[in-house]
Amino acid sequence: MKATVTCLDIDGNEYEIPVNKLQWRPSAYGVIIKDGKVLLSKQFGSKYDLPGGGVDLGELPENTTIREVKEETGIDVVSPKFLGLENSFFHAKHASENSYQSILIYYACDLSGGELSTDGFDEYEKAYADMAEWVSLDTIDTIEIASTVDFRPYIKQAAQL
Repeated sequence: MKATVTCLDIDGNEYEIPVNKLQWRPSAYGVIIKDGKVLLSKQFGSKYDLPGGGVDLGELPENTTIREVKEETGIDVVSPKFLGLENSFFHAKHASENSYQSILIYYACDLSGGELSTDGFDEYEKAYADMAEWVSLDTIDTIEIASTVDFRPYIKQAAQL
């Protein structure tokens, strides 16, 4: 096994991190499409990410997706359908300065209710995130993403379901 791995931050900067300093972080994300738009979490000013986050111990990734979408957007979703997964080595320079190995699991979800809100934000999210937005599918290729993984292919995949 390698002694170090290259981690990226959301700005594309590289960091050589000792493997024994990595934290394990499985995460799950929801792709919610309505009327030709996708629900995205606005972060760090003008960047976007899918709503989602870390899987808690004892929690199924599908349930993580439902919980995280509600917390980050105020929107209720049901019936997560697996789209795919990615691996990421990322460095959280905007937060804790920790580095992670993460498996990102993507699900298409059905909208079931709720209204856009920031009420579910924790203190950390209040510092970097804004109200989620419905973003036109026509503009997806031009948005700046707040992720080390390009999730846009999963949006396009979900739009075909």
